[in-house]
Amino acid sequence: MTKRAGKSLTTPIQPHPLKFALERNINHHDYSQFIKMGGGAKVPYPKHVWSPAGGWYTQPKNWKVNTAVMLAAIFGVTAMAWKYSAENEYRTKFPEQGRFYPSRYWTKQIIEHEKEVKEGKKSA
Repeated sequence: MTKRAGKSLTTPIQPHPLKFALERNINHHDYSQFIKMGGGAKVPYPKHVWSPAGGWYTQPKNWKVNTAVMLAAIFGVTAMAWKYSAENEYRTKFPEQGRFYPSRYWTKQIIEHEKEVKEGKKSA
């Protein structure tokens, strides 16, 4: 007796339990019944699944409002983080004069330093 993939060759393969139930209900001369069946049983899945995205087939009626609320929340959190960063940024070396440096327009320390430099040049 030889074995292949853990099973002996003499062990009969058991048919699927639904095979006989399907064969009994199908008129073999009328293939339209077989086509309507879709080739087998449907995959069981839950009809209602809760998820943050809204489930299996979601298209909420208020998606525009939901999107606007989320964009406003993201913008608000970003603005608060930006403001905190600009107020608390500390530099030991300031950017060179005349060179493009974007944060010089909103960083408190750099703005005050450039005002002092400008006043020092005027008074000198």
